Amino acid sequence: MPSFVAQHPALVAAVLLTGSNLFMTIAWYGHLKHLGGRAWWVAALVSWGIALFEYLLQVPANRIGFTVLSLAQLKIMQEVITLAVFVPFAVIYMDQPIKIDYLWAGLCLLGAVYFIFRS
Repeated sequence: MPSFVAQHPALVAAVLLTGSNLFMTIAWYGHLKHLGGRAWWVAALVSWGIALFEYLLQVPANRIGFTVLSLAQLKIMQEVITLAVFVPFAVIYMDQPIKIDYLWAGLCLLGAVYFIFRS
């Protein structure tokens, strides 16, 4: 294992999960903007193709992260990253309005982070 990965597995996992979430957010929601006039199965096939790249990052991220984090910690980290990726995607790419609910959801996730990562 390369030394940076061995020394910083949680950070490497977070970076890989961020990339993974970018692909998955595009796979899950990008078709709503670009393939709205196509059959659902076309959108599903395109989404599956994009999701392949998500899995190529997500699987190693979880394997690396699990060397130093618990399963619950990995899941909560992934959920925080998901919201951090989704909000800019929704606002910038999908032209959705900014909502105060994003702040409340983020605060709830911060509570989850506190409880999962406390000793």
